[in-house]
Amino acid sequence: MNLIFNPSGHATAFLFWVCVTLLVGSGLAIYKLPENVTIPAVIAFGDSILDQGNNNYIPTFVRANFPPYGVNFLGEKATGRFSNAKTPVDLIAEIINVKEYVPPYLNPLIEDQDLITGVSFASGATGLDPMTSTINMVIPMTDQLQMFSNYIMKLHVLVGKAQTNNIINNSLFLVATGSDDFVLDYFSYPMRKIEYDIPSYINFLVAEASTFIQELHSLGARRVVVLSLPPIGCMPTSITFSGSQNRTCSILYNKAAELFNKKLSSELQSLRSRHPPVKVVFADIYNPLLHIVNNPQSYGFKVVDRGCCGTGKVEVGWMCNMFGPTCSNVSNYLFWDSFHPTEKGYRIIVDNLLERYADDVLRL
Repeated sequence: MNLIFNPSGHATAFLFWVCVTLLVGSGLAIYKLPENVTIPAVIAFGDSILDQGNNNYIPTFVRANFPPYGVNFLGEKATGRFSNAKTPVDLIAEIINVKEYVPPYLNPLIEDQDLITGVSFASGATGLDPMTSTINMVIPMTDQLQMFSNYIMKLHVLVGKAQTNNIINNSLFLVATGSDDFVLDYFSYPMRKIEYDIPSYINFLVAEASTFIQELHSLGARRVVVLSLPPIGCMPTSITFSGSQNRTCSILYNKAAELFNKKLSSELQSLRSRHPPVKVVFADIYNPLLHIVNNPQSYGFKVVDRGCCGTGKVEVGWMCNMFGPTCSNVSNYLFWDSFHPTEKGYRIIVDNLLERYADDVLRL
């Protein structure tokens, strides 16, 4: 991937980043895409990083539709987003001026215009491994694809087939999943460890990811961004359960994430070579997030080994609730709960992604 600050980069991409730099800091979403680029919708798949509230509508214990989740969201409302406020899909949609909030597809009250401009199919605690979604009683990636097929049919009714094809072909697709396969499955239950060692389990996950991307492409997606795994060993819950005495990141968990990222990046590159119509950008969030963990003061954080909610060591989902304490100043914390960053953390990551990958995404 070429950095867009490279002198050989396209002028439009450079201007894109200049505008984004100003907008991320201000929280405004007024950027206008270059005239030759149209992004009519933002559509998301994956796990809790991009779940906008789909888990509210299924029988699972993995939810975030109660306080203190959403404490800094519009109206201090807990929407099912696993954060104190916005998620990456909201921030990206806002910055490229699609809309301010991306709704969950399963919301029965969703308006037609929200369908047309993009939704999230993501489900917290799902993974590439079908067993992960089964354990957590959430929506598997295969079912998210089926929901997307149904979404396309709804668009046909709303805007016609030709306009639907235009929307799907030009939309920005975000995919983020895989963390829960390790944290909530492989490292938490014995079943997969009996069947796979870490390298072979990663091969299995990468094959699942490759199949997902190819099927997504077959349904019309042409501008796809796949997020890497974060440094899962630095999540507060991983630090807690890996037994770190001084609350440092789990080396084992992070090594697994590094190997997964390396193999997934290679597979996506190979996929593009074998099937040129498949256009996908692999976006590294591992190193930017690790840099924040190792240099918190440079980003305005004081606490990176615990979340703001409760003790910050284990609380997530139903354990992060209104009956426990929350930190007095959320802006000091990288993590909101023991799994998920705060909106401030997400904004820094999105800022970094746009800096490094805007050129590649605009050219898809």
